[in-house]
Amino acid sequence: MTTFPLSRRDLLASLSSAALVGLSASAAAAENATPELIDVHLHIASSRLSRSTGNEALPEPFDQTLQPGGFERLGAQIAQELRGAGVTQGLCMPSTEISDADPLGIQRSLTQAKHIAGVKLHAIGLAHPERFDLDHLKRVEAVLESGAVKALKAYLGYLHYDPYSVGYRAYFRLAAKYKIPVIFHTGDTNSERAKLKHAHPLAIDEIAVDFPHTNFVLAHFGNPWVLDAAQVMYKNPNVWVDLSAFLVGTAEQFATMHQSGVVERTVERVREGIEFVEASDRFLFGSDWPLAPIAAYRDVVAKMFPANERAGVFADNAKRLFRLS
Repeated sequence: MTTFPLSRRDLLASLSSAALVGLSASAAAAENATPELIDVHLHIASSRLSRSTGNEALPEPFDQTLQPGGFERLGAQIAQELRGAGVTQGLCMPSTEISDADPLGIQRSLTQAKHIAGVKLHAIGLAHPERFDLDHLKRVEAVLESGAVKALKAYLGYLHYDPYSVGYRAYFRLAAKYKIPVIFHTGDTNSERAKLKHAHPLAIDEIAVDFPHTNFVLAHFGNPWVLDAAQVMYKNPNVWVDLSAFLVGTAEQFATMHQSGVVERTVERVREGIEFVEASDRFLFGSDWPLAPIAAYRDVVAKMFPANERAGVFADNAKRLFRLS
């Protein structure tokens, strides 16, 4: 077994919101960029989940946007990372902090996106299983009517509710009404307080059957339960997968993982699930940035598919699902 200077847990801890201030060396390798790249899993506004205690979030240890000109400086850094990797559009995960004025937790993403030039960014709203009262849902629907979000996100595992919990069901119906997908965190979590039983991909089968007119996305392909996620996807035509966060680390750590064979072993493991599904038209590229440098992660995902399927995975599938132009 290969020994690494940092474990995956250490890497995740080191790549928290403070990592947003740094850029990957791979981002400058534009010569390897795909003609078009849509990243469906970005964190440009901290979700604060890595420091979650139960269902309550603690303040981040450092938030440079609280400093004068912070959004502008951070926006320039994020833009450099995205453009350097060839990203043309991106979908931004929501905050877990909601309010009457911001019922879907998207305002921080929208504010940051204004300061990121050259990339079209879209907000994803929070489906909160504890907020399904009629007044809150009316506020949610008003945002959906405005077209301000391209999807909803459920943080399974971090929030201790199964995907078929009653609190989520109204969101699934609204998603079908407004023709937007619901993205689930599935698989491994970045919190010792998260509960994995809520994030197992097999649970999505139940709601995929009950809500056939709603599209669902399994973020992270259910890792490490890739074959379970593949079965759910294969069986249900309304289930899609994003391939984010199978590897995390800096550009230098990605280079080490290439040399040690970790990348190739990871690719082979994911390929087994892809082959089980028998089609690539519902797979989506996502990086989970800043947990991985986008250019380096793009090159890993490229190894999972033959050349003639990469345009779909990198952009075309996302355009269909999220109705992007």
